[in-house]
Amino acid sequence: MIEPDAVAARLAAVRAEIARAAIDHGRDPASVALVAVSKTIPAEGIVPALEAGQRLFGENYVQEAKAKWPALKARYADVELHMIGPLQSNKAREAVELFDVIHSLDRSSLAAALAREMQRLGRRPVLLVQVNTGDEPQKGGVSPSEADAFLAACRTEHGLTIDGLMCIPPAEDPPSAHFALLHAIAARHGLTRLSMGMSADFPAAIQMGATLVRVGTAIFGARAAKG
Repeated sequence: MIEPDAVAARLAAVRAEIARAAIDHGRDPASVALVAVSKTIPAEGIVPALEAGQRLFGENYVQEAKAKWPALKARYADVELHMIGPLQSNKAREAVELFDVIHSLDRSSLAAALAREMQRLGRRPVLLVQVNTGDEPQKGGVSPSEADAFLAACRTEHGLTIDGLMCIPPAEDPPSAHFALLHAIAARHGLTRLSMGMSADFPAAIQMGATLVRVGTAIFGARAAKG
């Protein structure tokens, strides 16, 4: 059961916590953008957040996003849609068509596919490279040891403009060291967008320089299992 008032209240609480964390660490709250993660949330569950003024949303699956966001974007034209989950190269065309920001660029085949579809469609979503800061074999992302070479290849071989980096720290690790590592890689390359921090750890991410925090359950509540 979707409770619109509860969604709006939780959204307001998350925004307030983001602002507090930014101020506590000497940052302007406006320098941290909230991406409300709406994966598995039906369209009617997203509307309360839209009505409360939220405009940045994150989805993990292209097909799920295609099923609900075109109609929502027709009603709320200023929505910015973020692809935050793993992206298959054969979904590159649909991703370029639908998403405004792609957080999960992590391999050369995907870079080539995105470059091809961006050229074909004349649409250029913002691109972030995902770094697997814990070198977890089950998780997407470029190894930190390969990040410099991959960023260079994206630019020189594929002609892509990379705007920032994203990471998801290992669940069992204290996150701050991973956030600091991502910040250091970004600084080496003059990248200013850092997508890091989720419901459980976004204050620590803000301390380490996050400019995009991805928060789902703290806004929408516990998720239904994906079928």
